[in-house]
Amino acid sequence: MTLEEGKLCSLLLREHFGEVVAKVGSHLIQTGAQALRMIGHETGTALDLVKKALCVLIQHNICSYEVNRRGQVEYAVDFIRVLRLLRFPRYIYTAKTLYGDTGELIVEELLQHGKMTMSSTVRKVADRLTDSTEGKTMEYSEVVNTFTCLVDTHFLQRCPVVSEVEKSEALPPVAPTMFNPEKEMYTVPRVNLTGRGKRSRSSDENDNDHKVKKPRLNSTNKETPEDDGIYWKVNFERFHQYFRDQAIITAVANKLDQTSSEIVRTMLRMSEVTTPPNAAHTQPLSSNEIFRALPSGYNISKQVLDQYLTLLVDDPMEFVGKSGESGGGMYVINLQKALACLSRATLETIVQERFGSRSARIFRLLLRKRHLEQKQVEDFAMIPAKEAKDMLYTMLSENLVSLQEIPKTPDHAPSRTFYLYTVSLLPTARMLLHRCYKTVANLIERRLFETKENKRLLEKSQRIEAIIASMQVTGAEETQLQEVEEMITAPERQQLETLKQNVNKLDASENQVDDTIFLLESYINSVQSTGH
Repeated sequence: MTLEEGKLCSLLLREHFGEVVAKVGSHLIQTGAQALRMIGHETGTALDLVKKALCVLIQHNICSYEVNRRGQVEYAVDFIRVLRLLRFPRYIYTAKTLYGDTGELIVEELLQHGKMTMSSTVRKVADRLTDSTEGKTMEYSEVVNTFTCLVDTHFLQRCPVVSEVEKSEALPPVAPTMFNPEKEMYTVPRVNLTGRGKRSRSSDENDNDHKVKKPRLNSTNKETPEDDGIYWKVNFERFHQYFRDQAIITAVANKLDQTSSEIVRTMLRMSEVTTPPNAAHTQPLSSNEIFRALPSGYNISKQVLDQYLTLLVDDPMEFVGKSGESGGGMYVINLQKALACLSRATLETIVQERFGSRSARIFRLLLRKRHLEQKQVEDFAMIPAKEAKDMLYTMLSENLVSLQEIPKTPDHAPSRTFYLYTVSLLPTARMLLHRCYKTVANLIERRLFETKENKRLLEKSQRIEAIIASMQVTGAEETQLQEVEEMITAPERQQLETLKQNVNKLDASENQVDDTIFLLESYINSVQSTGH
């Protein structure tokens, strides 16, 4: 783990969980697995607070534990899981796009709480939806249906459970051994959830109904839910698979046309659950299967489909490959080649934005030709010698281009040595990924600074908003509301508006940089998993 990743992890933990959890989590990221007392001693934190911080991290699937040789329980933090906190808004937005408001709230609740049972998630989501819609109550059954859809498409999965053998033992072990129930990972338990969401009542109503509600609440607490002990969490890998698929579909639509992208979308949808996350290509699909699975709105003949598939196979991007002739031809999506192509395009864009179109031309040329001498670069790129030399040296100093020496004689004399410029895609992608982490850390720090600078004004604005909201509930007159609103002066209102715009820009920038991080991470992981 690099320094940039460590700094970003610390900022994310502080923003999401507070100072104590950030202190414990950052310490474990830097030092590796440690026992409870050692963590407390080295961080200078009370053991009680360390325990609470570890509980929070374990609840959010960030911290793991195991018993060492001496019988001590050691805790370790997975920094990759910490970095996923940055992508939470994107997970929630995707769930909303695919499954509407109900899907959005289910994923949001699970991300906020780390892990939850299905019954408690359904009740919370139904209550929130009932609160947000006037004159309509949300049935539990509707939320259960959406929850089931999310599980069936593997966006949600079961958490590891304690083995039945350990549960039955008289003397429990020092730390429970968790295992993944692979056969039941995506099996929704049969839970009889009937009812509707409840609206949250005002404080006056709660005071009046306190005597009535208390015994009813006590009686329900005694009942154990049918799915007690079966916890669910968000499957980040499945979301990443969806993001990757969408990036491939968009690239095909931009390069070719909408029909080609729809064919690729159909192929990806048919193999989304059967293809492992780090596979080099999807499962082979026959032309006949693809034709039958196309959306009803696309009235294209089998002959036209075959022509489109041939066009996709022959395209230089190589997103689609042919793996056999049976069933009218067997086709696959080359996922690793697609990610390499998208990463290459990302690097080219970065070079163009930073150094201009001529440098981008040289960079593309080196990617295509692999190794070139300076004179060859000048000739192929059709750029004057002085300019080409400056551009190559600038990119060399930024580690975007590397120089390889090939001596003609053993003495490595400069006059008898070839100097070849080249671009190594994988090291360059890694270097730019670390810069992206540094950029996100800077954006978060800037946002925190902006908020801290205007803390007094923000608190004043929130107090006035709360007063106005309470006055509206009690039925205050318009003149009274205006008097309260005028407590914020015109310059202060302008300052708040500027702050809001700045924070929105910073948030948008974080999301845009995360898109680049995702593409580069996916490419690097795909190369590491396949070994080439």
